[in-house]
This record gives sequence, C-alpha cells and structure tokens, in this order.
Amino acid sequence: MIIAPLLMKFSTLLRLLCFLLIVSAVHADWRVALPGWTYEFPSDHGSHPGFKTEWWYFTGNLRAKEGEEFGYQLTFFRQGVADPSRSLPTSRFVQRDVKFAHFAVSDIGRKKFHHFQKLSRGAFGDAGFDEGGRIAWIENWSCERTGLHDFHLKAQQDGISVDLKLVSPTAAPVIHGRNGVSQKAAGEGRASHYYSLTRMKTSGTVSIGDVEYPVEGLTWFDHEWATNQLALHQSGWDWFSLQFEEGGELMLFQIRTKDGGRDEFSSGTLVDASGAAQKIELSDFELEPIEWWTSAESKGRYPVAWKIKIPKHGLDLTVRARFSNQELASAPFAYWEGTVYVEGNRKGRGYLEMTGYAGRIVGMQAQ
Repeated sequence: MIIAPLLMKFSTLLRLLCFLLIVSAVHADWRVALPGWTYEFPSDHGSHPGFKTEWWYFTGNLRAKEGEEFGYQLTFFRQGVADPSRSLPTSRFVQRDVKFAHFAVSDIGRKKFHHFQKLSRGAFGDAGFDEGGRIAWIENWSCERTGLHDFHLKAQQDGISVDLKLVSPTAAPVIHGRNGVSQKAAGEGRASHYYSLTRMKTSGTVSIGDVEYPVEGLTWFDHEWATNQLALHQSGWDWFSLQFEEGGELMLFQIRTKDGGRDEFSSGTLVDASGAAQKIELSDFELEPIEWWTSAESKGRYPVAWKIKIPKHGLDLTVRARFSNQELASAPFAYWEGTVYVEGNRKGRGYLEMTGYAGRIVGMQAQ
C-alpha cells in the first residue's frame, strides 16, 4: 500500500511534470528527427538530450523451469523540459529533463497484472542517464549495457522484481523507416529515430512475493527519440512486436486519427530469420480489431484481439492478449501494454501497446 506522504510527493512531482511539459513548448529550440541520421553503436544506445522525448523500451515473454509464464515491461523515459539553447543556473535542483519509468509484470497463469511508475527530477543522482555502463536508472530500477548490444535490467517494487540478462545474437540493430527516420506524420520533423533489437536471449529471475522463479525467454528492445512527432489530428496508436517460433519478427503500428481513420504514415518492419529487414507500408497490411475489453479504472475500451493480414508476405495472423487486464492505469495518461500470443499461419509470442483509448497522450502531441 502506498502511504500518504509518498502519494503526496508523487502527486507534487506529477503536477511539476505536467507544468514543465507546457512550459518547455514555449520558445523551444529542440532538434527534430530528419532524414540522413547515421546510427552509431554503442553511442546511440545512450541518451540524445537535444531531442525532447526519448524512451528505452524492454518487453519480453519468459518461462520458468516448472512451466510458469510471465510477461514483463521495463521502460525508461526522458522528457526534456529545458531545450539545449536555454541557459540554466548551476544547481542540482535545476534539471534539463524529467525522468520517469514504468515497470510491469504479467503473471499469466494467475492472470495478475502488476504495474508501477516512478517519476524523478534526478536532482541528487537518484535518476539519470549515461553514467558509465548505466544507460538509464531511477532509484533501484536500472538498465546497464554489458556488451555492444547486451544489457542487464533490474527493477523491484512492492514484492515484484526482475533481474535479467539480455544478449543479442545479431551484429546490428534493426533500423525502422527510411533514411534514418520513422515518419509519423506529414511535415518536416514529424518523425523519430527508431531502432530495435528484436530477439534478445533473456535469462535471470522474476520474483512474485516470496517466490523467485529462474526464467528464460526472449526480449524485444525499442529505442526511440523525437520531438513532438504526432500531429494534432492523430489520437493514438496500436503497436505490435511479434517474435515467430520459426524465426523472424514483425513490428507493426497504426496511428489512429480523431475521425476514426488510419493515418497514412502507419507502417512496420518485417524481419526474416536471417535478420534481413523490409519496410511494411500502409497499403501492405490489414488490421482489424475482433475482441474488446473495457477498463474499470480508466473506462478506456481496448481491442485485445486483432486480425493482421500482410498478403504480399503471406501473413494471416490472429493476435490475442494472454489476458485482458494489462492496462497501466497511471497518471498523466493510461495505456494498455501487455503480452500476446500469435496464431494463424505463423505462431509466436509478443507484446501489444495501445494508446489514446483512455484520454490524450501527454507530451507526444504537436504543440
């Protein structure tokens, strides 16, 4: 249970974040994602403070020796609040960005979803980016790079914890989009720099209460940075990361518009078993929701099962949530992020993210 003083502290930080998101849009001089970006590793695994918004996104499906199954998410966010051109006084209390993170574990057998959020200015080093091997951390949640494309993740909250080692079998990440950018809307800079490590071998432990489970499985890692990539007419997105049993992966997203349509910049990337990637255009795929679930907390109504067809690549898939209630009902906005399984002419596991069904997406819309 969260005691009152901690709740008050979090509420104060949350109000500060919302205020700074508004203030930072005024007279800002942020970089925008433009074609021609050349990715360099390992440096691009680190932060890009010239851009306003950035996240490191880890999602995975894990199995214990006795057969228990878990999904997990650990995400670190950097939200800029003072653009690089602005001169700031020297003080540990004055920060150029706000750090926050989300941690969730899906206990599939029990259909229990545990989710947590942390928010910090990082004034006393309790949160930050790029310190030695640590890419991002907030208190006792951390992401450390241990090899060129290898990581160590740790998070613990209220009896739920993960301690995981991630090893990428590939020599290079998958780059999404074209010419270094993943375009999200019409206009210069309405894009992100976006890459993934799509099949990271994962081992370690998941703890639920007093029980520690040694686990193995696969993780998908997304890293994305941008500045106000969504346009005013866009209301949210549906994003899939799917790992097929026979090898190969699929990233697919559709951006929904406020009039109920699908934006022309919806797209994806298909990775074959050898690691070769092909861009999926809007005209290449069909995406149809077939089952819905309504959250008792946020009142958002989410599609928790989908049909995906990509005829030119012979894909006819059904993607279903392992269980429906995997919503991160947190302020300043709620979204659904959970483990799914894949049926049809390919089998597999993956993750699904859905935003904009329970209110506006703070920090991502055009200003």
